[in-house]
Amino acid sequence: MDLKSKIRVIEDFPIEGISFKDITTLIKDKDAFKEAVDKFVEDLKGKNIDYIVGPEARGFLFGAAVAYVLGVGFIPVRKPGKLPGETSIDEYQLEYGTNSLEIHTDAFEKGERIAIVDDLLATGGTMLSAAKLIESLGGEIVAMEFLIELESLNGREKLKNYYTNSLVKYDR
Repeated sequence: MDLKSKIRVIEDFPIEGISFKDITTLIKDKDAFKEAVDKFVEDLKGKNIDYIVGPEARGFLFGAAVAYVLGVGFIPVRKPGKLPGETSIDEYQLEYGTNSLEIHTDAFEKGERIAIVDDLLATGGTMLSAAKLIESLGGEIVAMEFLIELESLNGREKLKNYYTNSLVKYDR
């Protein structure tokens, strides 16, 4: 299946000059959603993963599904103020601004193996922030998985020290 054909592109959203890749059209299609999850799972099999981490919010959609199929735990990484326990925080750059992420400090034990699953690799800021949080708590990042990669933004370069996989690629 051509997953790219299931993604709607909306120009000038959320601001002028951004070509937004709307995954709601993919996730509402049961076959496309299943295929995307199956492709992530296939790539992660055999990597002895303990947890899937999913950044808020679209990382929750794919990450939780992948964790379920793999039979491993799911850890949410959220925007500040959304997690009730003790957290670690990291601020990062977006394609069009800044943001911060938090993770519970007791989300996993040191040395546990983590894969991060998200919908989009743009500049790499969100994923690098999630990686910093995980590594600061002693986690080992085994893989980074994306539905979409915007190649012209060179986010993969920021993540060159990690195994990175993306299912659909766009120039911008």
